[in-house]
Parts: sequence; structure tokens; C-alpha cells
Amino acid sequence: MDISIALLYAVIFAFLIAVVFSMFGQGGGSVYSPLLILLGYAVLLSTSTSLVLNLITSLSAGYIFYRNKMIDFRASFLFVPGIVVGAFAGGFLARFVDTAILLWLFVFFLVALGARMVYTYWEKGKVEEKPKSLSTAMHALIVLFGLGVGLISGLLGVGGGILVVPFMTYVCKYPTKLAAGSSHLIISFSALAGIIGHATSHSIDIPLIAVTGIAVLIGGNLGARISMRVKPKMIRAGLGLLMWGLAAMLLMKLL
Repeated sequence: MDISIALLYAVIFAFLIAVVFSMFGQGGGSVYSPLLILLGYAVLLSTSTSLVLNLITSLSAGYIFYRNKMIDFRASFLFVPGIVVGAFAGGFLARFVDTAILLWLFVFFLVALGARMVYTYWEKGKVEEKPKSLSTAMHALIVLFGLGVGLISGLLGVGGGILVVPFMTYVCKYPTKLAAGSSHLIISFSALAGIIGHATSHSIDIPLIAVTGIAVLIGGNLGARISMRVKPKMIRAGLGLLMWGLAAMLLMKLL
């Protein structure tokens, strides 16, 4: 594909992804990376760029959630130590992992998360209240969970929000929108650590980041504003189907 055409597609899709994923407290890295790969960009370049776009989306959307008092700082910072260490390690180690292995990881990641998002279409709503406190065991579990998510984040260029939000809602028992807002704060630390890890081992594409970054800055802000007004169950299911489609395209690329 011609470089200018690929860049135009990258900007358009980055904007749309930022709008939709920021509604759910996610940076969109689970789609940014495979999309850039399918547009012809190198795997390492795609993952490092995806992390930067995750960071921009999370900061942009997170500001809107913050203004609406939908971020739990105390809970969010419990995730930070593990997720920062894991993301830095994943970003640094990414260049030493075979490209084919990374692509297969993307396929499995997209299939599994696509299934999770499609399932939300049939989930019943629940009365949501913020937990008054978290046990010591839960604190330890959060740190270990953050370490694992950070490692995946750094390796694949995903922010980790697509894992953090379900964990906070189903394990920590946080309200969905509070989990989504808190996730943006957590993702920003994860993405930044992953970027630093990548930068220590290989170069990043500044021009690509600049143009797509503007698109996700606007898209992330817009998506967060929309999320305050809609019930996104159907959109989540549609995103799950989109992830399956991307997984199928990556699989064809591998085979």
C-alpha cells in the first residue's frame, strides 16, 4: 500500500477507534496495533506507536471522566506499581520476541477479548455501588494482576484497559463508569512505561505518532463525552465482532 494512503487510513481509523474505545475506559491499543500492522507498518513500530496513541487517548478521555468525578484515585494507584514494571519490561523485551509469535499473540488476544465484548450484549445490568474498602489479599491480587497486564501491554502495544475494566467491575466490584474512568488513569501509566521500554531498545516513528496522535486526542475527548449520555451495550458487541474480523485478517496474513 502507498505510504500516503496508509497514513490517511491510519489517521481516519485512529480517530474512530479513539471515539469508541474511550467510551469504555479503554485506549484502543487492542485495535491500533493490529490495524497498523495490516496497513503495512512493521510490528515493533506498530506496537510502540499504539502505546503512544493509548497514552494520548487515555489522557484526553480521562480529563472528561475526572471532571465528572468518575475516577477513584486510591484504587487506581494500587495498579500502578505492577503495571509500570510489567509494561516497561514488555516494551524492552518486544524486540527480542519473534514477529510471528507476536502476531499469533495478537490473534489469540483479539479472539478472546472479542468474545468477552460480544458476551456483554446478553449481560444483565446490576445495581452498582463503590466498595467501601479492599482487603489486603485484594491489594496483593491487584499488584500481581497489574504486573501481568503491564507485560502484555508492553509486548503487544495495548494499554490494558480492556482487561482492567472487567477486573475492576467483576473482581473489585466497582461501578462500570467509575471503573472506566479509573482505567484511563491506570492506562496512562501503563502506556508511558511501555513507551519508555520500547524507546530504550528501538526507534519510534515521530511523524506517524504526530498525525495519528492529533486524531486520537480529539477522538478520545469526544468518546468520553458521549459515554456520559449513552448505554453502550450494542456498541461493545459490535466492537467484539470487529476484533474477530481483525483477528481473521491477521490469521490470513500469518498463513
